[in-house]
Amino acid sequence: MNPFDFAGRHVFVAGGTSGINLGIAEAFAEHGAKVAVMSRSQPRVDAAVASLKATGARAIGRSADVRDPAAVAAALQAAHAEFGEIDVLISGAAGNFPAAALGMSPNGFKAVVDIDLLGTFNVLRSAHHLLKKPGASIINISAPQAVHPQALQAHVCAAKAGVDMLTRVLAIEWGGDGIRVNSIIPGPIADTEGMARLAPTAEAKETARQRVPLRRFGSKREVADLALFLASPLANYITGAIVPVDGGVTAAGPRTLALVAEK
Repeated sequence: MNPFDFAGRHVFVAGGTSGINLGIAEAFAEHGAKVAVMSRSQPRVDAAVASLKATGARAIGRSADVRDPAAVAAALQAAHAEFGEIDVLISGAAGNFPAAALGMSPNGFKAVVDIDLLGTFNVLRSAHHLLKKPGASIINISAPQAVHPQALQAHVCAAKAGVDMLTRVLAIEWGGDGIRVNSIIPGPIADTEGMARLAPTAEAKETARQRVPLRRFGSKREVADLALFLASPLANYITGAIVPVDGGVTAAGPRTLALVAEK
């Protein structure tokens, strides 16, 4: 039996129309899943669905803002009506911009917390009654800022730390339903919007690369491979876990990374 055979299974990816999340959607489609994607941008939704269908996958999409519970619920319900119970739920919508706490408005801080943390809650809470029970796997997409404080990232640190704690709490509360809830912490991943914002120049990218213990950026496929594992039968007894795929970034920590970069 192939543990990565997702043929006929329904995978819903919130934020699944670009970057890491689209890479995850593509990986599940490649392994036979029926894939539903959701993001705020209808053009991105249309492009992602067309791309997934071009590979031969069954795919649908709908635009919704994760900050709007009614819109999220409608998108999930539409996917359920088309593909049935949700076997795998990925919550990956995120916002970020570098800013010092004193240079950030309350609305700027709130926007990131609302997208990352409240948005994750909205997706998971709205999906609960549509999930396969027992057997569903929920995977939240976190960030290294959830574990290590980072200058100019107070909003993201607070939001992603909340996402990881929400992961742990729901793993406890929903375990009785046979639902597993885990988080993935992607490190610096090449060719993503996040890397473009946090390391916008060649010099900044090289500095960031040197601070990774494995001395390279990760790929979107490497994050997707972890998602496939966590959703597979091989991970049936794993829940409440916060799993990094980051070349050692979260293990090293900010101070160690600075020392490594100097060598």
